[in-house]
Amino acid sequence: METALIIIGTLVVAFLVLNIYARAKMKNITAVTDHKNILTLTEKNFQQQTKNKVVIVDFWAAWCAPCRMMAPILNDVANELSGNAAVGKINIEEQKSLADKFKVRSIPTLILFENGKEVKRFVGIKQKDFLLKEIKTFTI
Repeated sequence: METALIIIGTLVVAFLVLNIYARAKMKNITAVTDHKNILTLTEKNFQQQTKNKVVIVDFWAAWCAPCRMMAPILNDVANELSGNAAVGKINIEEQKSLADKFKVRSIPTLILFENGKEVKRFVGIKQKDFLLKEIKTFTI
């Protein structure tokens, strides 16, 4: 019984140390600057910015590690898009009403809009090629 408690205690301590280490590493990751073509969407400009376009919108937060991992991928996607296709971002901490409106429950959530209407939804980290393929199905 004593041996089992020692093993469990050691595992708990190891888990806590790893958790603290991982959080410290994540705080040191610098934020990636958004590409100049990425739209910053708000409740005020959402309808106008998504009208007559295909827009993939990233719902994100500054404290979200997977969201930080998506930033360079979205920059690459924005760099390759032209015409009526675009990338937009919504900070859920600043635009809670939009996150509620689109029922965003976990982040990163990417929603593809065509003319302001949701046509597809993706949750989690997605690769550039996947996103470009999905966007192009609505722009051709």
